[in-house]
Amino acid sequence: MLIINPKLKIPLREFRFTFSRSSGPGGQNVNKLNTKALLRWSVAGSPSLPEAVRNRLLARYGRRVTSEGDLLITSQRFRDAGRNVADCLEKLRAMLEEVATAPRRRRPTKPTRASVRRRLEHKRRQSQKKRQRGEVSSEE
Repeated sequence: MLIINPKLKIPLREFRFTFSRSSGPGGQNVNKLNTKALLRWSVAGSPSLPEAVRNRLLARYGRRVTSEGDLLITSQRFRDAGRNVADCLEKLRAMLEEVATAPRRRRPTKPTRASVRRRLEHKRRQSQKKRQRGEVSSEE
């Protein structure tokens, strides 16, 4: 069970893992063992994901979702498959935690009377300063 918060829990049976060879240097370990983990999760068909969270997840991480509606997460940080699986699940947990709560709506506010007064006073001073830079008389 992947626990994101007390209300949002996803059973591990919804996830599918595949393993392949990691890229990069590493000698025999890289050349022989399938340690890179690929997590595939059907976001569109998941019954344990609330609709609002699903929409925010797709809006935020839509580029990671395939045309079939599967979210793909890979990990090859570690030298063994078990820790890479745990890393994939941790990445998914962090992503879901980020979109689990709805963003707070901004309440429009008005500027205070003092700030309006300061802004207008500053504008008046700037205007006066620039007005004093006027043309030089040609009488001299």
